[in-house]
Amino acid sequence: MTTALHVDVDVARRGFRLHAALDAHAGETVAVMGPSGAGKSTLLDVLAGFVRPSTGTIRIGDREVSGPRVHLAPHRRGVVLLGQDPRLFPHLSARDNVAFGLRAGGMARRRARGEADEWLWRVGLPGSGGHVPRELSGGQQQRVALARALAAAPDVLLLDEPLTALDAETAGGIRAMLAEQLAAVPTTTVLVTHDAVDAAALAQHLVLLEDGRVTQQGPVREVLHQPATGFGAVIAGLNRVVGEVRDGTWRSGALLLPAPGAPRTAVALFRPGAVRVEAVAEHTLTGALRVAAAAPVVPGEWIARVVRLEQTLAGVRVHTETPAVTADVAVEEVAALGLGSGVPVRLRIAASDVRIVAVSAAATATATAVTAAGGRMAP
Repeated sequence: MTTALHVDVDVARRGFRLHAALDAHAGETVAVMGPSGAGKSTLLDVLAGFVRPSTGTIRIGDREVSGPRVHLAPHRRGVVLLGQDPRLFPHLSARDNVAFGLRAGGMARRRARGEADEWLWRVGLPGSGGHVPRELSGGQQQRVALARALAAAPDVLLLDEPLTALDAETAGGIRAMLAEQLAAVPTTTVLVTHDAVDAAALAQHLVLLEDGRVTQQGPVREVLHQPATGFGAVIAGLNRVVGEVRDGTWRSGALLLPAPGAPRTAVALFRPGAVRVEAVAEHTLTGALRVAAAAPVVPGEWIARVVRLEQTLAGVRVHTETPAVTADVAVEEVAALGLGSGVPVRLRIAASDVRIVAVSAAATATATAVTAAGGRMAP
């Protein structure tokens, strides 16, 4: 497949630094995820042409749009950026908003308006062309903005968390529509999102950006199946615990698991829903550990202290420490178990629910490089 987008840049900005390298094929959607301050917005600004890289190159198709001797203006790149705010022209109808880019490109008014109506139909707004933005809901306005972006037939479409400001039901509808429309056009898309559902539903390739550096990238399913960093584990909905293997047993803190053939340093991956939480008779962690020390060691069973409770759509997520592990429980269990910050609990995990894998060498190297560079990275 043809490489439609090639990026390998460094950006030094107000004491921050971003280094990002990625490639995308024509028609491919690449999702970019990272914690706040990782450099996601800076990356989009660089791709759009609003920020010039300190070093490196950006190629769109066979054109170099940014490099040591060239930096094309945003309007000459064939790139469209759509964010959380639809930024529709308030005095223009939905039809004329969509037709605006077509008219700017030289298309006759009648044809441009006809194309606009076609695009409004494609994004689920048939018959809405005569409405001005104030007469449309937030979700409808975002659909108009997407129609306007796609109607311009950009080489690269940049989406900056376009569903964040919408309620869950509206976002779900637009996500489904977006998946259908992106699959139907040759445009290459870079989607910045904080939601793993967006990445799984819309993208073929996932890039994790942390502290201004790419820590992992690959097919979406592979990255979510075997995250190389703690952040990757969070978005994948997994516990990721680094431990040491000796004599066929993996260990981290008081948690022991069988690991025949595993490398010396390995990671245990398991879902919070697979962890069972039980009350202990002792009211202090010291007392609970003292009792546990006198009992036989049971692999997959350990005493931990609750750090905090977090409400989820399905119940409550219990955060514990040493090692840092989360467990999902039903709301009614919180009261029944007397859970709260500082409370000792017994946790259990079956070995069959755990995958023990080698620590990613790439992630380790990146973490070392970030530490050595010092300072805060680009937001």
